[in-house]
Amino acid sequence: MEVFTLLALFTFGIVVGSFLNVLIDRLPQGESPWRGRSHCDHCQKNLAMLDLIPVLSFIFLGGKCRYCHKALSIQYPVIELVTGLLFVFTFLYTSQISTSNFELRTLVLFIIFCSFLVIFMADLKYQIIPDEMVIMLVLGSLIHNFSTNSNISIYQYIVTGIGAGLFFLVIFIATKGRGMGFGDVKLALVLGLFLGFPQIIIALYLAFLTGAGVSLILIILKKKKLKARIAFGPFMLSGAVISFFYGGRILQWYLNFLR
Repeated sequence: MEVFTLLALFTFGIVVGSFLNVLIDRLPQGESPWRGRSHCDHCQKNLAMLDLIPVLSFIFLGGKCRYCHKALSIQYPVIELVTGLLFVFTFLYTSQISTSNFELRTLVLFIIFCSFLVIFMADLKYQIIPDEMVIMLVLGSLIHNFSTNSNISIYQYIVTGIGAGLFFLVIFIATKGRGMGFGDVKLALVLGLFLGFPQIIIALYLAFLTGAGVSLILIILKKKKLKARIAFGPFMLSGAVISFFYGGRILQWYLNFLR
């Protein structure tokens, strides 16, 4: 029964992932995800239903458009597969730690992590963090924190979010928007609201650490110039996911290391 449940969740996840691809490509362009048919990025030909089957269409078409035969972005099947795996992993996680509000918490985490994926790719491709996804994260974070039945007050999450947002706002003002975009300020606020303290510290530490490392590698490989701006949102989100699932273990390891 559990195998069937996980398979159903994975299948549902890749279908949701197909819609996330629509959000990734349309929201940064100011386009409605509800209007207009999906089309090829190259020839602009409207795609038929057989071209839109998650993962399978990409495989059957050999990763190429049926009409112009140009290569399709690997983004589409990857996001679909990642969403499917994320649904399965999240379900397994909540089933182990939640004794009450299990269904609500699982659903809210699905929404939160789907928003993460959209912001991750939108910032990576267009260096834009869609406000629609930020609003979704605010609502999802509030509902999630209310449903956890933890000893941490919702006001502590709010204060943590404001603190993280102010920290990034100072960087934004000090660098005049060159070191950090205002979208990163909003994202930091929401991640603080979602994670709380001290998980947000772990998330931001990992973000700055990996961001600096990747930037250095890109500069050495001459893929980016020293003053080139690199999307920081993906690093913040990666740090947030790691901190959410493993922040307690990381903190415990660090405290043991100090002893």
